[in-house]
Amino acid sequence: QVQLVESGGGLVQAGGSLRLSCTASGRTFRSNTMAWFRQAPGKEREFVAASRSGTGNTNYVDSVKGRFYISRDNAKNTLYLQMNSLQPEDTAVYYCAAKGGSIILSMLSYSGPYDYWGQGTQVTVSS
Repeated sequence: QVQLVESGGGLVQAGGSLRLSCTASGRTFRSNTMAWFRQAPGKEREFVAASRSGTGNTNYVDSVKGRFYISRDNAKNTLYLQMNSLQPEDTAVYYCAAKGGSIILSMLSYSGPYDYWGQGTQVTVSS
């Protein structure tokens, strides 16, 4: 069983930055595929970014490329999402997700393969 706890959300003006953190329990963090999803009011949950197990390769949704950066510290069992140049359309609840082991590239952006989810942290960007 893996427990995920997100932190770092808040209210920021457009153009500002935030860094989200997700701390995971368990001793197999480095072998997990980790990802961030977000859900805005009235919308479906959306993939944001993923950090793949083994290779450490990263993937992003097009709308955040060049602005958001996902990273992980395996020694601290922590996943990060650095969010720069935030825009009002980035307003959402951000969720951390984990999968023990790998996920094939074509399935990374779907919520189904992920086994564990955090409770979410609110990010609000004012214009």
